[in-house]
Amino acid sequence: MPSRLVLLLSLTALLLFSSLSVTLSSKAVENDIDEDEDLSFLEEPEDKSDAAHLSDPDHYDEDFAGDEDFENYADLDESAFQDDDEGYKVPDVDEKDVVVLREGNFSDFIEKNQFVMVEFYAPWCGHCQALAPEYAAAATELKGENVVLAKVDASEENDLAQQYDVQGFPTVYFFIDGVHKPYTGQRTKESIVTWIKKKTGPGLNNITTLEDAERILTSESKIVLGYLNSLVGPDSEELSAASKLDDDVSFYQTVNPDVAKLFHFDPEVKRPALVLLKKEVEKLSYFDGQFAKSAIAEFVFANKLPLVNLFTRESASVIFESPIKKQLLLFAASKDTEKVLPIFQEAAKLFKGKLVFVHVEMDNEDVGKPVSEYFGVSGDDPKVIAYTGNEDAKKFVFDGEVALDKLKAFGEDFLEDKLKPFFKSDPIPETNDGDVKIVVGNNFDELVLDESKDVLLEIYAPWCGHCQSLEPTYNKLAKHLRSIDSLVIAKMDGTTNEHPRAKADGFPTLLFFPAGNKSFDPVTVDTDRTVVALYKFIKKNAAIPFKLQKPTSTPKSESSDAEESKETSTSDLKDEL
Repeated sequence: MPSRLVLLLSLTALLLFSSLSVTLSSKAVENDIDEDEDLSFLEEPEDKSDAAHLSDPDHYDEDFAGDEDFENYADLDESAFQDDDEGYKVPDVDEKDVVVLREGNFSDFIEKNQFVMVEFYAPWCGHCQALAPEYAAAATELKGENVVLAKVDASEENDLAQQYDVQGFPTVYFFIDGVHKPYTGQRTKESIVTWIKKKTGPGLNNITTLEDAERILTSESKIVLGYLNSLVGPDSEELSAASKLDDDVSFYQTVNPDVAKLFHFDPEVKRPALVLLKKEVEKLSYFDGQFAKSAIAEFVFANKLPLVNLFTRESASVIFESPIKKQLLLFAASKDTEKVLPIFQEAAKLFKGKLVFVHVEMDNEDVGKPVSEYFGVSGDDPKVIAYTGNEDAKKFVFDGEVALDKLKAFGEDFLEDKLKPFFKSDPIPETNDGDVKIVVGNNFDELVLDESKDVLLEIYAPWCGHCQSLEPTYNKLAKHLRSIDSLVIAKMDGTTNEHPRAKADGFPTLLFFPAGNKSFDPVTVDTDRTVVALYKFIKKNAAIPFKLQKPTSTPKSESSDAEESKETSTSDLKDEL
């Protein structure tokens, strides 16, 4: 009996192996046929302009030179208004205390000075222009404190920029004894000074006199004061440890009741006590938790931002780097600010430490307009949008009048994930008969997620030079494949349309959605962007097999009359050649 079982298993294995061998052989033959397929006709230029593109694969219109990928809200901080020279006037700056470094003096200067902050900049960069007066003022304030602020024109000093891996402007490093680390604070004078003082000295300082207290209250914008029983001991140690976790808030301690009173404490309050002071609408925040490092740090993180952050070049990094990722954004034109902003501020008090509230001035050409366009906000009426942050990038539209009770309900539903996401969409085209189908947010499911079709989708931006360069190749590919009923070649403007299944890593992004498999992530096209390479990629990844017929040319022996007649009826075919 066991021998019969062994014999049966052996025969079964042999049959399976034989079947697999036949399948593999058939597949190999099929691949050989594909390899031998004559694709030369795909490479033939259609006209002179097409020939120019094909002969120079890196060609693109000079009008688009220097375009950068714009992927999400965070990129607005570094690229959306980087080169807007007309919209941003370069300020007059007194930089007498900023040292200019070049390759010839850089190493010696860093070696001879213990503390050096270095800004790598480009003269044309809008962010660098905005930083210049703040940086110069910080250099002047820190003069004489064993700290030097310097700058390097990275557009001229290419080798230095490469040596320090400068990939964007401005890039700011802080050198301590020749060792550098990135500057992580805000781009304001106060933040730069506070950040440097924490790196070069104690994070916690004492206030013993009313004169010192008044000077600090006048000169600094964000202050934490601990009112303690002693300037040494466990409470002071916890406060000092918390101070090292925050780079843009100044931490102080006092035991003087008169100083405490100046900082809005009741001198008889139970100690240790803590207050955060800001020069904003909500000036005071009192700490009521356990006097420990982590609790103090969380309190400062949650309360140091304004109740409502006006979106500017300077505040962008603060908003993006906040540990609180969920945001509520108010889009309002200047004429409506007085009416709706107070209501928005009252709502912000209800969600302090839970949501970041942002005010975007829609009619601000420099920063408000690109942010509004990213979120698909148009018109003049005030609008509120909830946003989950750049990692998730989900948007939710508030519907209705900006009123406190409605904002409260909207914010609570947002925190509890009860809202339906909003996706931008252009209008659905009235006709869509071109070789390249036009996809928008509202017809994405119908065209791209059709299980009966293999779909190649290009996500592009109108201003992108690389997208412009790809266009003739993409159009030609679509012409050759238009007769394949199971295949769709499509494109979508990624700046005005969104869909959860269309994730662009930059522009252009090419995604392939195989038929019958639309519940899975699409295949990223990672081949050369030529007609032949794209055709082979599609042929390899298509779920529905297809055969492309080579166009037939008109025989030369035909009469001229016959040729003229046939030319009219086959003009589309001749266009492919």
